[in-house]
Amino acid sequence: MNLFYNQNGVGNVLMAQLTTDKPHEVVAESSKDVTILKDGEGEIVGFNLFNASSYLDLQEAGQVKLTEEIVKKISTALKKNDVNIELDVDLTPKFVIGYVLEKEKHPNADKLSVCKVDVGSETLQIVCGAPNIEAGQKVVVAKVGAVMPSGMIIRDAELRGVPSSGMICSAKELDLPDAPQEKGILVLPDDAVTGEAFER
Repeated sequence: MNLFYNQNGVGNVLMAQLTTDKPHEVVAESSKDVTILKDGEGEIVGFNLFNASSYLDLQEAGQVKLTEEIVKKISTALKKNDVNIELDVDLTPKFVIGYVLEKEKHPNADKLSVCKVDVGSETLQIVCGAPNIEAGQKVVVAKVGAVMPSGMIIRDAELRGVPSSGMICSAKELDLPDAPQEKGILVLPDDAVTGEAFER
């Protein structure tokens, strides 16, 4: 689940996205302060909570950090509005330190590499276009569901016929200060701990 709030830009509305999939069509149903968003097959893909500040103390503009407390308050708000949605929330970090175990040439693209990356809890296959990616590096991985500073949401993808789960990030993509303009992923020191959260 990803949460977004921008009182100045949108109004007093908390927007919740429950899936990283992009539905082809969206159907809206309202119940008091909640508008439920469903895809064409009737699956709930998100909801908007109006008058959000009466249910939660929201200071952020943009993405709202998920915590157990916020999830509980949202669940309570949904029940108050006669909405029964079971919130299955992953509170694990979405930006983590990864270790590149393998790098192979992409079979269908000269400038892409297929990497196996250990992120602590699992090994991900990620297609990467950075010219400086190599096996043995410590890198920053945006896992599926991560929201980049640009607003882009990381989804499972297929790049030139090869599945990719996540993104190996550059300093520029992470919006780090003094990020180099040339293409290339951010390579971390060898003592960075695989699987730990990366704090921007």
